[in-house]
Amino acid sequence: MSITVNGLDELKKLSGEDLGTSEWIEVTQERVDTFADATGDHQWIHVDPERAKEGPFGAPIAHGYLTLSLFIPLFTELLDVQGVTTKVNYGLNKVRFPSPVKVGSRIRLTARLAEVEDVPGGAQITVEGAIEIEGGTKPAAVLQSLSRFYA
Repeated sequence: MSITVNGLDELKKLSGEDLGTSEWIEVTQERVDTFADATGDHQWIHVDPERAKEGPFGAPIAHGYLTLSLFIPLFTELLDVQGVTTKVNYGLNKVRFPSPVKVGSRIRLTARLAEVEDVPGGAQITVEGAIEIEGGTKPAAVLQSLSRFYA
């Protein structure tokens, strides 16, 4: 379920709040292959399912940066900031990939709005997130993401 705020003042009131959990999405071989084509990273552990069965994870796995890139569509399920002119990804403070995402797995995001701070013309948010793997004991990724919203 998405939280909707209208403008920067309402956004600031959410500082420190849990944003909830997104829906599950499946990480398919097609998505992994498309990411490999887009980035030029065709390592066999990602794109050769037969060879990957014999590899260290017993199956092909998603690229760590593919998992990270899925933060945005998962995050937009959790928070909708309206009443602003521009929304931009500003960067990351911390990222770790504790567990690989096997192709065919489902992932979701759990997030907290850790901080909202003023920047010239808008606000910057720090989101602490964990991308979980269905049935997994460790998250696929833990991160601090920075976004800016301009009035």
